[in-house]
Amino acid sequence: MRENADKASRPLTVADALALPVLAAGQPQVVTGVDHLDRQVRWVHITELTDPASFLKGGELVLTTGMPLPEEPAGVRRYVDELAEAGAAALVIELVRRYHRPPDALVDACRARRLPLVTLAADVNFLEVTQVVHALLLGNQTDAVRRTQRVHEAFTALTLRGAGPEDVVRAAADMSGRTVVLENLVHQALICEPSGSTIDEALTGWEQRSRSVPSRERAEVCGDEGWLVAPVEYQGERWGRAVMLPAPARAGLSDFGPADVTVLERTAMALTIARLIHATPWERTAQRSALRELVEQRHHSPEDAHARVAALGLPAEDCGFLAVLVETGAPEAAEDRLSAELRTAGVPALVGALAAGRLGVLLALRAAQPWRPTVERLSRAAFTLDPDAVVSVGSEVTELSDAARSFGEAGRAAEAALPGLPLPEGRSFHELSDIGLRRLLYALREDIRVQGYAERQLGRLVDHDTRHGTDLLATLRHYLDAAGNKTTAARRGNLSRETVYQRLRTIERLLDCDLEAGERRTELHVALAALDVMRAR
Repeated sequence: MRENADKASRPLTVADALALPVLAAGQPQVVTGVDHLDRQVRWVHITELTDPASFLKGGELVLTTGMPLPEEPAGVRRYVDELAEAGAAALVIELVRRYHRPPDALVDACRARRLPLVTLAADVNFLEVTQVVHALLLGNQTDAVRRTQRVHEAFTALTLRGAGPEDVVRAAADMSGRTVVLENLVHQALICEPSGSTIDEALTGWEQRSRSVPSRERAEVCGDEGWLVAPVEYQGERWGRAVMLPAPARAGLSDFGPADVTVLERTAMALTIARLIHATPWERTAQRSALRELVEQRHHSPEDAHARVAALGLPAEDCGFLAVLVETGAPEAAEDRLSAELRTAGVPALVGALAAGRLGVLLALRAAQPWRPTVERLSRAAFTLDPDAVVSVGSEVTELSDAARSFGEAGRAAEAALPGLPLPEGRSFHELSDIGLRRLLYALREDIRVQGYAERQLGRLVDHDTRHGTDLLATLRHYLDAAGNKTTAARRGNLSRETVYQRLRTIERLLDCDLEAGERRTELHVALAALDVMRAR
């Protein structure tokens, strides 16, 4: 759909006009200005005057039989100079009545002024040419008005429903068929909606490329790469830019046209309004999106992932990466606080909410840079806001594409953070290596297979204690914790050895087992640990 719209919206050029049957019948030959046949034709002007330039406004295809051309070369040069100064698109001369070959003076003058000179070897009805070309031009203008109206209606609808910046940028890319990027004042690419290209192609080296492209007061094509850029404002001040990138050659799109300018101008306006409606800073939103793409591995390639985070200012080369998760009841405050701590520490990172109550942090670490001091600093900041916060880390990885694995490990460490179970001295965060039996069972506490196992192993004993007011489960716990030593179990339970013996026989009868069997004791010990962690919820 975009390809057809692009063809329809493309301005009529000199080359297009010469290809029309009404002119092609005259056997046109381009004598000079073959490199300028892409000039836009805005009108057709038939003239037999010696000074037609006074009737031109620019962009005219000038048709003549050659009758008014002066004889002397100086007059011919003056004639051509006036056409060029007036901005004529091309001069078409019929070689039927006065001339059978173009005068040398005319050829030289047109070549000097880079004005396309086209000869017609056969008679052509100039009036018919005028009618055909003008009909095309007026039809294109009508189509352009309709397209502009559709663009305005689409962006008005987006604004009225309170669309966010991602929706606006995506709509611009869909309408134009080109990649559209939203960047802030420090040239960080916050949103990139690729079309006809990859994120890697669009964003690699973004900051350096963007800084070479000057800003303008309105939508204009700028820079060596020919970006179409438009300013985005917030509360009367420039906040960033909307950028439409030229299409790759393989996409088959022409240079930017009026329709593209209209789309980008309306994009910038819609983004300005969206900035007023959506209070969350877009830099934060961009980091959240980038983190979720990494965690969920939604990037199309490792190169896309590198380009995406690098365009947000995070080093993606020659560094290591570490995932940190923070479970907290104050996620928004923690997001601000952790971001500030990292800026103060000078540690590049992406920070953003991954889910309700869960923040993700991806640290970019220089070679041999210790990560523990940074994580300890983040933990202290999180505990200041929420004493019950849980901070966990994954393992350090060298490839950005492995960040998802690091986040997965941090997630497993967080899931196994059993309340009340102390961490090693001097450490305030959880690691995967912390997961022993109790933490593993705590992480699996919702699994019905674990629940069923605990019930099958200990259910009858728990039921007996409930019905009879006994405390056999506690005796079993002391016995198992003492590795089968009855004397130790008696001391821990403040019981006589005879009472412990009696209770253990009752337990064996209720559970139909031999407590002297090592494997059976292990099974019961695991079941008891599972029961404990399920009761700890």
